[in-house]
Amino acid sequence: MGFRNLCRSSPWRWTSLRFEYLELPGTGAAMVRAWLRRPGALRLESPDGKLLYSTTGINDSKDEFYVSSTRRSWLLPPHLVTPVYDDAGLVQRRPEAAYGEPSFGNGRLAAALDPVELAGNAPVPLEFPESNPVSFPEPREVDHEGRPALEAIVTRGRTYRPLDPDQPLAHPGRTLIRIDIQTGVCVASRSLDGDSAGKGHWLKILGVDEYMLDDLFLAESMNLTDVRRHIPWDIGPAA
Repeated sequence: MGFRNLCRSSPWRWTSLRFEYLELPGTGAAMVRAWLRRPGALRLESPDGKLLYSTTGINDSKDEFYVSSTRRSWLLPPHLVTPVYDDAGLVQRRPEAAYGEPSFGNGRLAAALDPVELAGNAPVPLEFPESNPVSFPEPREVDHEGRPALEAIVTRGRTYRPLDPDQPLAHPGRTLIRIDIQTGVCVASRSLDGDSAGKGHWLKILGVDEYMLDDLFLAESMNLTDVRRHIPWDIGPAA
């Protein structure tokens, strides 16, 4: 299985994700529980269930001025465009699309959800392998929180451009990277060298492609009726 092609594949391998996320170095208290539905819907809770963040306006439309004045508004979501796949069903070349994952605090979470920065949008010419964003020895398959993942120790190249320069997936020197095989999500990163040693993240996937209502991502509930509860009907005194 191609490590780089797996890093390009996330937008086409899942639509919703439930997971736990921790930035390293960190403690269990800094862990957050997350529900994410593409495109753009994210809910974060603390370990004790306190709401930390929830997207709002997920169904808002753009006005005429926005649509006519920005090129990005004409781009389709990734799942509506077709990439070039390899023989294993992974993405070899990504088309132009409206990429971007919701995030909170910094760009590391968004980069982990779609780790294309580790591979680039397409293969580099065979005669210029040094043009790859990162280099690595042969990856190996490992278990990550009960799920199969590919693990590699990567080294940044001159073309590496992180989504968030302050929170890259690959740090200077060597970085241990794990990519979940089913989803293409970067479930772990940990810097091994220099001043950044120990920095990274840990992500535990709890559910993939579960059904998620809009109400989950609103700051305040829409007060939908819970049909599991008994609803009393006051019909007044008999005539």
